Amino acid sequence: MRKTALIAIFVLAALASPAWAQTAADQTALATLTDPSLVKTPAKKLFGGMKLPANLKSNAIGFYAKGCLAGGQALPADGSAWEVMRPSRNRNWAHPAMIKLIERLATEAKANDGWNGLLVGDMSQPRGGPMLTGHASHQTGLDADVWLTPMPDRTLTKAERENISATLVVRSRTEIDKKVWTEAHARLIKRAASYPEVARIFVHPPIKAELCKWATGDRSWLAKVRPYYGHNYHFHIRIECPKGSTGCKNQPPARPKDGTGCGEELAHWMGDKPWTPKKKDPNAKPVKPAPPLTLAGLPAECRAVVTAQ
Repeated sequence: MRKTALIAIFVLAALASPAWAQTAADQTALATLTDPSLVKTPAKKLFGGMKLPANLKSNAIGFYAKGCLAGGQALPADGSAWEVMRPSRNRNWAHPAMIKLIERLATEAKANDGWNGLLVGDMSQPRGGPMLTGHASHQTGLDADVWLTPMPDRTLTKAERENISATLVVRSRTEIDKKVWTEAHARLIKRAASYPEVARIFVHPPIKAELCKWATGDRSWLAKVRPYYGHNYHFHIRIECPKGSTGCKNQPPARPKDGTGCGEELAHWMGDKPWTPKKKDPNAKPVKPAPPLTLAGLPAECRAVVTAQ
């Protein structure tokens, strides 16, 4: 093995250690030792092609939409109160803290909320990072999608997990489907939002509106439930950076003006503005597409993650 290759392995291994303090000089040295093809390849191809996690200490690195995952763990395909959906995507990986939370939510919701069990959608790839298709976030092992369809009383077949569709719980961007929505849906989301480590719950706007009508007593948990596009058949759980993930970056805490987000914020999402496309200036020059994100655009530690055994 060439001397430069041995040095590269040493540096990459060192970067994986929490004791290694990142400096500009360290990052420059690492870049010069990395194979050019590795540097130029779109990050989504590098991380999207990984089938197994990096054999490193568990660590959520970077931000939810620009990071990676070391030492990821897989949520078992079948649990006492959950089943993994779309297993061929290989996106049932996460930081151990998220695995623990999903298992807890599944068990407690089944025991207390009238929810038969969770159908778990996309979490993260084995090493996190950008995905070939779909999500902009889900990169650090701290995001998970949970279907708003309860788990059936039997184990779904592989074909069913790949092909059946979740049930929509809304009729439109402003109206819940009262034939589908139940109080058990509300209890499930409230339980998830009530866990202290949960930072955000993303739902379609009419779901938030229904929760605002339903909630009584302590309504502070509603602040974490945020309206957002595309969450009409599932809700998205995002947790805070776990203890020990020193390179992880949190979002600012959810603090709507009224303490719940049931006022101005919800009214905005129930209105037309978020859904109205911006008018294009016919005289504007065409905007050149941004180049694909590469390892250079991710935290330096992600190089060690993507090259680890």
